[in-house]
Amino acid sequence: MPIITLNYKDLEKLTGIEKETIIKRVPMLGADIERIEDESIDIEFFPDRPDLYSVEGVARALRGFLDLETGLPEYEVKPFEISISVSEELLKLRPFLGCAVVRGVKFNSESIKSLMDLQEDLHWGLGRNRKKVSIGVHDLAKVKPPFSYLAVDPDFEFVPLDFTEKMSMKEILEKHPKGTRFAQLLKGFERYPLIQDSKGNVLSFPPIINGTLTAVSEATTDLFIDVTGLGKEVYMALNIVSTALAERGGQLEFVRVINPDGKERMLPDLEPEVRTLTKTEVSKLLGLELSMEELIKQLKRMRFGAKALDEETLEVQVPAFRADILHNFDLIEDIAVGYGYENLKAKLPGTYTTGKAHPLSLIRIALCEIMTGLGYFEVMPFTLTNEKVHFENMRRPMTDDVTFVLHPISEAQTMVRTTLLPNLLEILSLNQHRELPQKIFEVGEVAVNEKNGQHVAGVSLHPQANFTEIYEIVDALLREMSLKYEVKESLDPAFLKGRRADLYVEGKKVGVFGEFHPEVITNFELGYALVGFEIDLKAVRI
Repeated sequence: MPIITLNYKDLEKLTGIEKETIIKRVPMLGADIERIEDESIDIEFFPDRPDLYSVEGVARALRGFLDLETGLPEYEVKPFEISISVSEELLKLRPFLGCAVVRGVKFNSESIKSLMDLQEDLHWGLGRNRKKVSIGVHDLAKVKPPFSYLAVDPDFEFVPLDFTEKMSMKEILEKHPKGTRFAQLLKGFERYPLIQDSKGNVLSFPPIINGTLTAVSEATTDLFIDVTGLGKEVYMALNIVSTALAERGGQLEFVRVINPDGKERMLPDLEPEVRTLTKTEVSKLLGLELSMEELIKQLKRMRFGAKALDEETLEVQVPAFRADILHNFDLIEDIAVGYGYENLKAKLPGTYTTGKAHPLSLIRIALCEIMTGLGYFEVMPFTLTNEKVHFENMRRPMTDDVTFVLHPISEAQTMVRTTLLPNLLEILSLNQHRELPQKIFEVGEVAVNEKNGQHVAGVSLHPQANFTEIYEIVDALLREMSLKYEVKESLDPAFLKGRRADLYVEGKKVGVFGEFHPEVITNFELGYALVGFEIDLKAVRI
């Protein structure tokens, strides 16, 4: 989850609230304080609240939560003066484009840092590391509209941000730090997306890097914002950035986006979504009998618009920057936050019973004790994954026992895992900055043929990792579990031939272990020897 650094002086200026009150009340919004410094506070927010990824967004929420400024925030958006045309070629590259103009912003070092941090957090939270959303913020005074969003040859040259010499777009992907990091997003494309002004000056090479010409400084007052991507998350990101700058005192202005078919769209679109909510829904979920006046009060405290349609029904206006309101349950959760979890009265259950640990829980506890005793650290990855990580990166063929997500919201989470090892290798790839050796394990759930099961798996990464090491770990684990086992030659393509083995208990195959194939190590961008094992707990019937 993202950790946001909030400067006290900046937050006090935007809220009118003293430091002590902020520290005391901000956790009640649904956040955890990571650390408190002399000049700032680090707060961890849930990933579903990207509107809180900046000091401006937190200030807006706090003003409502503390009854200083309640109800739906309203932002004036002035008529357009600037337009941008979209080339038809972009429909196959990066088809979604959102733009806005913000004028009269007064920047200092803290506000510039807040804006840059917001960009990067949105790239991660909404953008899936820039694949689905990438954001460019430009000094409008340095370019001449109208603008064009077009596809160009990879040999096209311009000066990228943080550089002083021209580079071709191909060279940027090979040599620029941002280019090498995100080059895979444009892999296979013969032409690359580019945003230019009427004089041919480059604003942005999305989703990679901006041009150095439009870099924002403390002297910048007028901004042009471009957001490109693969889906409607583009418009949400645009709304979040635009309204954050409006909270900073900026004046929003429409941009006319002209699509290849000639249709036009005025952005940003800050019209609220309208939902209906009943008192019965709220009382059923929260167990509270709140009056219509109280419901309206709590919704407005959480920065929604709200009014009664009749004695039972509410009309709720959801701000255009709230990405997390997908169902009425989400509104009811915010009512509970506004009401205050500390105000909910504890109540003993109406029935009493004597409980005992589930056998599976006892197995899990035992396994965790054994693995930690062997020097491994427990991790808890998501059960959702995707075909590339689960099969392609592991050199394993696609199987027909997979349970797929019917309506996935992300390309990274399209199926329920059938094994644990791919997730463990993915964690190692995300923690390459940690010192070696890295030894991690999981006791977790899988789904095979739409039936749940429990596996245990572990991996070890370091220069001297070898088959003997993982054989010893497996032997120790099964011995501690009082299981007699057999080892037979394995054909699992994830492991090296001659350095892999299948595990059998009572004549049934229950697992595999060995040294991972070099191609698997490369696929997960790991630079050291890697060994691992996985055992099906249901099959062994402990």
